[in-house]
Amino acid sequence: MLRFPTCFPSFRVVGEKQLPQEIIFLVWSPKRDLIALANTAGEVSEPAWKPREEERVTDCPSLSFPFSGLAGHLSTLPLPSGQLEEERALSRSEDGEENIGSLRRRERYGKADKASGLGKPNKITVLAFALADTKKIVLCDVEKPESLHSFSVEAPVSCMHWMEVTVESSVLTSFYNAEDESNLLLPKLPTLPKNYSNASKIFSEENSDEIIKLLGDVRLNILVLGGSSGFIELYAYGMFKIARVTGIVGTCLALCLSSDLKSLSVVTEVSASGASEVSYFQLETNLLYSFLPEVTRMARKFTHISALLQYINLSLTCMCEAWEEILMQMDSRLTKFVQEKNTTTSVQDEFMHLLLWGKASAELQTLLMNQLTVKGLKKLGQSIESSYSSIQKLVISHLQSGSESLLYHLSELKGMASWKQKYEPLGLDAAGIEDAITAVGSFILKANELLQVIDSSMKNFKAFFRWLYVAMLRMTEDHVLPELNKMTQKDITFVAEFLTEHFNEAPDLYNRKGKYFNVEKVGQYLKDEDDDLVSPPNTEGNQWYDFLQNSSHLKESPLLFPYYPRKSLHFVKRRMENIIDQCLQKPADVIGKSMNQAICIPLYRDARSEDCTRRLFKFPFLWNNKTSNLHYLLFTILEDSLYKMCILRRHTDISQSVSNGLMAVKFGSFTYATTEKVRRSTYSCLDAQFYDDETVTVVLKDTVGREGRDRLLVQLPLSLVYNSEDSAEYQFTGTYSTRLDEQCSAIPTRTMHFEKHWRLLESMKAQYVAGNGFRKVSCVLSSNLRHVRVFEMDIDDEWELDESSDEEEEAGNKPVKIKEEVLSESEVETQQAGAAALAPEVVIKVEKLDPELDS
Repeated sequence: MLRFPTCFPSFRVVGEKQLPQEIIFLVWSPKRDLIALANTAGEVSEPAWKPREEERVTDCPSLSFPFSGLAGHLSTLPLPSGQLEEERALSRSEDGEENIGSLRRRERYGKADKASGLGKPNKITVLAFALADTKKIVLCDVEKPESLHSFSVEAPVSCMHWMEVTVESSVLTSFYNAEDESNLLLPKLPTLPKNYSNASKIFSEENSDEIIKLLGDVRLNILVLGGSSGFIELYAYGMFKIARVTGIVGTCLALCLSSDLKSLSVVTEVSASGASEVSYFQLETNLLYSFLPEVTRMARKFTHISALLQYINLSLTCMCEAWEEILMQMDSRLTKFVQEKNTTTSVQDEFMHLLLWGKASAELQTLLMNQLTVKGLKKLGQSIESSYSSIQKLVISHLQSGSESLLYHLSELKGMASWKQKYEPLGLDAAGIEDAITAVGSFILKANELLQVIDSSMKNFKAFFRWLYVAMLRMTEDHVLPELNKMTQKDITFVAEFLTEHFNEAPDLYNRKGKYFNVEKVGQYLKDEDDDLVSPPNTEGNQWYDFLQNSSHLKESPLLFPYYPRKSLHFVKRRMENIIDQCLQKPADVIGKSMNQAICIPLYRDARSEDCTRRLFKFPFLWNNKTSNLHYLLFTILEDSLYKMCILRRHTDISQSVSNGLMAVKFGSFTYATTEKVRRSTYSCLDAQFYDDETVTVVLKDTVGREGRDRLLVQLPLSLVYNSEDSAEYQFTGTYSTRLDEQCSAIPTRTMHFEKHWRLLESMKAQYVAGNGFRKVSCVLSSNLRHVRVFEMDIDDEWELDESSDEEEEAGNKPVKIKEEVLSESEVETQQAGAAALAPEVVIKVEKLDPELDS
């Protein structure tokens, strides 16, 4: 029988809220007083509580994304519309500001499904979460509701874990301290214009190094994702996939990659016959550990490439926004003119007649004066000039800069792949990287072709509109300025060539696009479709092009980038992305296949419904102790109608064993601090989570306690669970090949007695808990999933609950007045129906009453 020392401080309530939506996941930021609350409406709020006056944290905007990096779901490092499923993601704000308590902003992403997590990298604190319906992972900045990066996955994500590598070596230290040469050799990427809706804030902030902000520290950190059907993937810096694990069966409930990269712990469930078989797996990750310096360098390159691909994609999106539909007016007006005119004269002849003789037919004059109009022509000319200039600037300053940087990093990656001793075991393929370099070259060629088309179109349109504007002014007998009236023979020839090239009727084009003309040629390059260009560039008479086509050696030369004259810029970009993805996919396959299953322990059979809310929370809960290199697993086993908490621990190195690998904890008695009266009962474990490496925070239910006074919050010290003095008496005598819930009697059980490291959770049906040992705080969630209460865990409470109230209430059946007055669960539920229409959430006021309580 062990008794915890009486010096442990009690817990103090520092915040409490009644929320309008049910909370399905909650997790603390590892370094700040911020907690993410994900609800069923697809929102994630981040209220900031103030545990200490001297460490006051500025209220953080409420963001719609779970945190990246929490122990078990969070780490100390740096994830749009969809169904929020697990953890980690980012995105932009949509709902604006809501000044409710300490919540400042909220975003919507569809129905929330599961979890969330938060991490804090070197530069910024990043959130990561998964969206179930879109199968998308999003990374966000918690300071501002802004999307930093996103990527798609193959399956809905059910759990995630973000870890940072702690392994040290001389090679790694020199790499960490070395300056990235790309910062010296490559110009800084221009920031994207802020006036485009699809421009990510991470690439549009002034004086920001967007890629470094995403990568954070040079030290490797990995985001591990788990889903259904054994789906497990590892993403370096939360951005690029470096491993796809195979061989695991079932839906992942929890994941934990050890900080020394020696093993990966996974808990899965396989549903059958209305129940679920829950099992624990430990996989060897020796390839990651053995080649950590190479993996880190490769991952840095992969992540640079991933960020650059996003930058190029956003630049192209801005170009598409700069191109306006008004530019299609000339094509649509001419097509309508062809359909309505009664003469057999072609449109080209009509305009030629106007150019040469200065007179227009009645039908052409109607088209120009009634449909196009002088004012409309002027507006069209201004729109074309403005739009083309914007697109031209984006191509030159952004698209080409991003492509050249991408070419540089791929070339460096090819050099790494040539060092086969170091990088061939990781699956880096020089031939595949060469194909990716070639694809980037083709994209650069297509971008240059677009620049030539823009330059030519701007000159043609400017001359054509100037001539047509003067002609229309003469039709209305308006005054024509002398400088506009001057037109040389060269200008006439230029307009005539423009009419000859662009004003030919094309019936085939009408069958394809519903128009007879394609005067505007820039838009076709920005269409995201597989069709050939309507008006591809004219290569006739191009001596270099003819020379290449006639030379069989040069035509197939790897030194020349392939050219796709009949394809759009979007098509070539998608082709480039696919080739790069294929090139960088092989290392993920090789590393994933190297992760072999070393241990499989069937845990228990769970008969609870699969859609039970409990599934969205912690149990089973995994934790990695970085100091002692141990994996811990918290889970419960049903025994005699009570859920008994069990602790399984394994060494991260598969070859090493650990004593007291499996222990169960029974909660015996709780002593009141002031009266020294002892509370004895039978307790069932509702939820538990690691508070830090040495302590577990537990929520208990007194099975015979009165409602409103039957939930306890407890701090369980592992030093007393794993007592070295009698460790030999607590050895598991069963076998790990058989389900543990079938061997309850063989699991050693330690009974714990508590004096001052517990607290009665009055007026609250507490069910779940989330703790943060670094910030010394814990958050408790009620069973109705709407009531949260936050505790500071290391400060004495000024007003302690009268322990004798239990006995008095049972004897006199009188209501007890407690120091912190809060609404009971039933009162809250009664009031919510009317209050929900008035406010998005109800803030409960916590009042301090007189220390002398009524008896």
